Amino acid sequence: MPIHYEQDDHVVLITIDRYAKRNALDLDHATALFDCWKRFRDDPEAWVAIVTGVDNAFCAGGDLAMVADIAREEAAFGHSETGARLYNYGEGYFTLKGLEIFKPIIAAVNGYCMAGGMELLMGTDIRLASDRATFAVSEPSRGVIAAGGTTARMPRQIGWAASMEILLTARPIDAERALRLGLLNDVVPHDTLLDTARLWAAEICRNAPLAVQATKKSAALGLAAGSLAEAFRIEDECAKDLLGTEDAQEGPRAFLEKRPPVWKGR
Repeated sequence: MPIHYEQDDHVVLITIDRYAKRNALDLDHATALFDCWKRFRDDPEAWVAIVTGVDNAFCAGGDLAMVADIAREEAAFGHSETGARLYNYGEGYFTLKGLEIFKPIIAAVNGYCMAGGMELLMGTDIRLASDRATFAVSEPSRGVIAAGGTTARMPRQIGWAASMEILLTARPIDAERALRLGLLNDVVPHDTLLDTARLWAAEICRNAPLAVQATKKSAALGLAAGSLAEAFRIEDECAKDLLGTEDAQEGPRAFLEKRPPVWKGR
């Protein structure tokens, strides 16, 4: 199986498994990963996802043989069927571009995170890295652009100067540099990476799942809003929708009764 999907209670672990290619994704693997995202999005019992790679890499990006074929077809015919399927599969293919998932996604970066791997990283919410991890937006050094959402997301997430350093030089950086630039939440010893990611997931799962999702939705849509007034409107709408839920009643009641809340996700 190219992409593993495992669920433990409310936490999903998605593992990219293409060891021989440092977890680079061809069309089949990208499609399988996209299907995992949809499965996670649509399952009400799945509250948090962790995404990682097997052994030697997080994700080295798109398979360069596939990228070369796409470029050759575009040059010869002005259109690539493979490219159309990759970039337009569903709503946004494997990098979460255009795919609205308002559940938290944690990246556990265990090694090489390059090109499309960086694009996948930019679509996640909490980013943890092994002290052995390496990062690069290498597309310009291959003659192409990072078109999986990175040129749009990165300046909004970590600022202009830091983004231009990563995007324009194509220079690999280590995990500590990535942390200083604001790309990561934490860097941990390699052998503790997945355990740390699971601790973050467990901490998030102690909160009401619908409240967590509404919070992410408000932040994500508000960031893309055209004005602060529009962002406030989105926030008010998310809050109003949440107030009618069972969990919104359970939270205050549990506090007053001095007991842990029992979240239903409804």
